[in-house]
Amino acid sequence: MDPHIDALFAKLPKPSRRTLVKTSIGAGFCAAIAPVWAQVIKTPSTGLTAGEVHVMSGGFAVPAYRAMPDHGGPFPLVIVIHEIFGVHEYIQDVCRRWARLGYYAIAPDLFARAGDAAKITDFKVLMSSIVAKTPDAQVTADLDATFAFAKASGSADMARAAVTGFCWGGRQAWLYAAHNPGLKAAALWYGPLDPPKNATHPLNPPDVVAKLKVPVLGQYGGQDPSITAANIADMEAKLKAAGDAYKIIVYPDAGHGFHADYRPTYNKADAAKSFEVAAQWLKAHGV
Repeated sequence: MDPHIDALFAKLPKPSRRTLVKTSIGAGFCAAIAPVWAQVIKTPSTGLTAGEVHVMSGGFAVPAYRAMPDHGGPFPLVIVIHEIFGVHEYIQDVCRRWARLGYYAIAPDLFARAGDAAKITDFKVLMSSIVAKTPDAQVTADLDATFAFAKASGSADMARAAVTGFCWGGRQAWLYAAHNPGLKAAALWYGPLDPPKNATHPLNPPDVVAKLKVPVLGQYGGQDPSITAANIADMEAKLKAAGDAYKIIVYPDAGHGFHADYRPTYNKADAAKSFEVAAQWLKAHGV
């Protein structure tokens, strides 16, 4: 185990023995989102090495979904950080989309110690029992372990590494871009900029602007009531003042979750455009 990751976990409270941990990825979509819309994208795994792996982090085997081309390599690395619904079918498909572009894509289930987010039907229960109980420090340590796992695999080109994320994962992508100097770039979708802070979640993206290690692309919806134009303007002002390489794009007609093809908020045109823009951003910054 990496002593740096061990040190991060030493500062965290130990989970209760009654905690229902998640040990495998599973199939299907999150139960809290129903019905699943018929327009979901289904990226085939033919020509790919795709499936579940386990990342050891702090003595815990974090289940993760990994996808990459089935020959060649090493491939540039993309860490995919999930939304509040965990590593369900949508996130797995996103990994396959990156793999089809020639990447080693991996999405660790960062909620696994708290339970299986994909099986919880009540949104409020999901937020209180899973999301609220997952410390940012633990997320950082698990992402570091995922980065180390990719390196140890020999299939990832660690000189070309990036982090991406959606919603909850978008916020974490901002934070991780300020943590890991081994990254080349970050690209995220509608990551919250100013949610309530507490001991478990002490910092928000505007707080870490001065510490950003890599160029960051943030993509947001102009019709998103949870991330306002004022939030975005404040973040842009801080980024500009710090002199950071960044780009924030607002899609005027899109709402929150506009990339999530299984949800009614899906905006097909903006989803396709935003993924293309993210891929171009990574390429432009050496990933």
